[in-house]
Amino acid sequence: MNRRYFVLSGVVFASALAAEGESSSLDVAVTYTGTGTVDESHKVYVAVWDTPDFMKGDAGAGPIAMKAVALKSDVAHFDSLSKSPVYVSMLYDPSGKWDAASNPPSGCSVGLYSTEPGTPAPIKLDPGKTTKISATFDDSQKLP
Repeated sequence: MNRRYFVLSGVVFASALAAEGESSSLDVAVTYTGTGTVDESHKVYVAVWDTPDFMKGDAGAGPIAMKAVALKSDVAHFDSLSKSPVYVSMLYDPSGKWDAASNPPSGCSVGLYSTEPGTPAPIKLDPGKTTKISATFDDSQKLP
């Protein structure tokens, strides 16, 4: 009986470790309803953060992942996310000059995936699965 319990415990423990080590995927169906043209030169950037502190401006670390889409309504797919929960922000650069490696320029339209205006909503990711969300933003919020 002890050997059987030991083997069963080992299987359960190994399964738990395997699930914990699995990464997750996130599909963000993003829609920009602002007046700007979205194309290969003027993209919408979707950023995934591991903390809501990015809203404070002095959070220090950048996003854990970022994708650009070249349509007003498109899906940004993120693989290999190992943190949960995550938070999502969106940005549209009307100048088309942002390199996505520096701080975004003043005047960019920004949005959040949120359930309360101005507060990023946590997105729980399940190991080994793809979570799907939708987020819409416009020109009502801009970077100073």
